[in-house]
Amino acid sequence: MGISENSEVIVPPLTFFATASTVLFCGGRPVFADIDPETYTLDPASVERRITHATRAILPVDLYGQTADYDAIQGIADEHNLKVVEDACQAHGAEFNGKMAGSFGDISSFSFYATKNITTGEGGIVLTDDGQIADRAMLLREHGEETHYNHVLLGYNYRMTEISAAIGIVQLQKIDEIIRRRQENARMLTEELENVKGLETPTTGKGRVHSFHQYIIRVNKSSPVSREKLMEHLQKKGIGSRPSYPIPLYEQPVLKNLRIAGQCPEAERLLPQLLELPVHPYVKEEDIQLIGESVRECLRS
Repeated sequence: MGISENSEVIVPPLTFFATASTVLFCGGRPVFADIDPETYTLDPASVERRITHATRAILPVDLYGQTADYDAIQGIADEHNLKVVEDACQAHGAEFNGKMAGSFGDISSFSFYATKNITTGEGGIVLTDDGQIADRAMLLREHGEETHYNHVLLGYNYRMTEISAAIGIVQLQKIDEIIRRRQENARMLTEELENVKGLETPTTGKGRVHSFHQYIIRVNKSSPVSREKLMEHLQKKGIGSRPSYPIPLYEQPVLKNLRIAGQCPEAERLLPQLLELPVHPYVKEEDIQLIGESVRECLRS
């Protein structure tokens, strides 16, 4: 892909540190573009403003269970001759304009960590239609070994175990039902919470099918209680919740020390308001009713 020491890759500020570290491990420099305040995915207009002569790729993250706007992002990439690397790690089963998450750009990835929509316990997969990228990925995953005891580049030990793969195959057979249950739980949660003053429920972007890896509410400035007070109240009721990405990636100590600049006002404004609520397949209808009642009780008080 041609990432060198002076290459820039545009990434979002809301995601796990692995997104930025991947760019750094390749010798590149992550440049942060802001988010769409409705979907929390990369804002194409902000991406356009971040492009320089050093930009080589755009790395959108399909966040919380829905994809980025790939019509706009791919258009920008084509205009500037950039690669698109799709991070679909949170978007198993999501769609954009009738195409599945993971099918956009030059290369994409899915995570199978324990909290994802389907899991092998750890690890993930890389997808691409580019034969050269596929060949290089195969080499990198096994110490750069082209044939037995013949190492043609410096690689890693990224092999998935057969036990993990067996778990993944069974998970794949269940994925449609897993996604359906997440979507149904999200629908019921929204019915419970959509008219609560001070809360905003998730928005699904145009042309998208949301697979709800996470159910994210926004505790906005009109709320009578803070996000932290709501979390405390839910904890007393035995309901798990947590902030979603407490700081932008570029505020992480390891990146601050590298002096990587990034100004993303929408991300900085919204992060203190975002809260994750349970949406996984084992949440029952009575659990969702309890969540709704508990949230309404807290905000009324």
